[in-house]
Amino acid sequence: MNKKIIIAVDGHSSCGKSTLAKDIAKHLNYKYIDTGAMYRAVTYYVIENKLYEGKIINEEALKKDLDAGKINIDFRYNPELKQSETYLNGKHIEREIRGIEVSNLVSPVAVIPFVRKKLVDLQRAMGKEGGIVMDGRDIGTNVFPNADLKIFLTADAEIRAQRRYDELKAKGEDVSLEAIVKNIKERDYIDSHRETNPLRQAKDAVLLDNSHLTMQEQAQKAIKLAENILTRNMH
Repeated sequence: MNKKIIIAVDGHSSCGKSTLAKDIAKHLNYKYIDTGAMYRAVTYYVIENKLYEGKIINEEALKKDLDAGKINIDFRYNPELKQSETYLNGKHIEREIRGIEVSNLVSPVAVIPFVRKKLVDLQRAMGKEGGIVMDGRDIGTNVFPNADLKIFLTADAEIRAQRRYDELKAKGEDVSLEAIVKNIKERDYIDSHRETNPLRQAKDAVLLDNSHLTMQEQAQKAIKLAENILTRNMH
């Protein structure tokens, strides 16, 4: 029986980590776990419950609610879209967590050590059987440091902003390209300078710059890397 492997996809914000991870998971028939959506779900909870002022989070209240089990995140498979979607306390929040309001607050929420610890414990529990593709900021360095394949995805900040802008415009959202460039650069800085498990490329991760690659080209490169490992494991 071929051992199911763990694949970690890390990288900068808005560089297509989840698209790549979903493509790999679909090809290998593995489970896909979007860790960014988990942090976005907590951020959505913070916004809905007014646990912040400006970008200052009411950490005491948030910790109390987390410890009391008031923030339950799960993924449910949507057979029509052929993908997992995010639920918070039983409510479908996939669209809500992708908006600019959540994007602007997610990095300050994600740097809070007790939030990271709680979600990392949950992520490790989800992936302990293998057969998963997980994407985020610290999967290969912290969540699964022994992952069988680690990919570090990046792209030029302006190119990432343009892609994000096109995506949000297509959904009918009123956004400015300038605001998205600012948001992406801000998030890059926060993610790579935070105290708890900052964003960095793991020593044994394969760097994949998709600035000038199509989604199909990046998927082909990543799938080939995964298949090479699976072939090696069979011998």
